[in-house]
Amino acid sequence: QVQLVESGGGLVQPGGSLRLSCALSVASGRSFSSYAMGWFRQAPGKEREFVATINWSGSMTWYTDSVKGRFTITRDNAKNTVYLQMNNLKPEDTAVYYCAAGSTSMRPEDHDYWGQGTQVTVSS
Repeated sequence: QVQLVESGGGLVQPGGSLRLSCALSVASGRSFSSYAMGWFRQAPGKEREFVATINWSGSMTWYTDSVKGRFTITRDNAKNTVYLQMNNLKPEDTAVYYCAAGSTSMRPEDHDYWGQGTQVTVSS
């Protein structure tokens, strides 16, 4: 069984920064380092959308165009944790952010496990 727990969301002014964390725990079997990880977000009234993904080693990353140059996804396999550093935040970044495990795909349905989500609100 795999559990994902996100943290780090909150209220920030436009232009500000936040760092989201997602800790993965596994009851048995595969280790964290064998999972590709990703971040998705869902704004009210909208579908869940891809933000960023990272491969098992951290050597490859992918981003949606709207966050390129502002967001950075990284992972620390020793800590079983993936991060999303978000800089120069904009009001349109406001959403519930979800951590996902299992794939580098941009499609939510390709990910096997999900966290509960953390709210990010960008407002003055």
